Amino acid sequence: MATPVTAVAHRGDPYRARENTLPSIRSAVERGADAIEIDVRITRDGVPVLLHDSTLERLWGHDRRLDRLTHQEVGELTGGGVPTLREALLAAGAHRLMVDLPGSTDESVRRTVAVVRECGAGERAYYCAGPAAMLRVRAADPSAEIALTWTTLAPPRPVLLDAVRPRWLNYRFGLVSRELTDRVHRDGLLVSAWTADTKRTMRRLIRRGVDSITTNRVDALRDVLANSRTDAST
Repeated sequence: MATPVTAVAHRGDPYRARENTLPSIRSAVERGADAIEIDVRITRDGVPVLLHDSTLERLWGHDRRLDRLTHQEVGELTGGGVPTLREALLAAGAHRLMVDLPGSTDESVRRTVAVVRECGAGERAYYCAGPAAMLRVRAADPSAEIALTWTTLAPPRPVLLDAVRPRWLNYRFGLVSRELTDRVHRDGLLVSAWTADTKRTMRRLIRRGVDSITTNRVDALRDVLANSRTDAST
């Protein structure tokens, strides 16, 4: 029997609530996400918070760099809308969090991993980003689960795989083919794909054997997965 595809909600449920916020996480959980992808950066005083961009401009209307603001200042500028990683872990309940690390540094990764550990969330948090960030995660936590984001069809070099020890390879959906998933599976790894928002693309990825799909429309993905199971049983 085929392993169920993991439904990952991209930054929560951004079509219904602002991305990377607690309402967005809760909405994704309500709509059937298996995991929620979040972006984590740290403030000037070292607090891991949820924000994809380096500044508050796109989401919150302030052209201010996050790494030059304290956590208190971020709260004042956003009306408390930018949650901490600790708050996100609590809001997700028993659901998994896929922690993306844009703009990572040694310090930001250490602090992020430390919060996950302090919250006892090591079993339900896993990390994704490119090689440099994932090498930092591996150094900070030898047991961390890693989804190595990979942006070319050429496979990662064995020396990199040996150093990072990922469980997943995380591809942009347009790169995924049956040949690619078969190759990755033969190497003992799982395949995750991002960011698929049409049902047609979701169905194609399922046919091509992916193990996880990240989407901005987790309710649509749940519909596709339910219909795929129904079709397979008839």
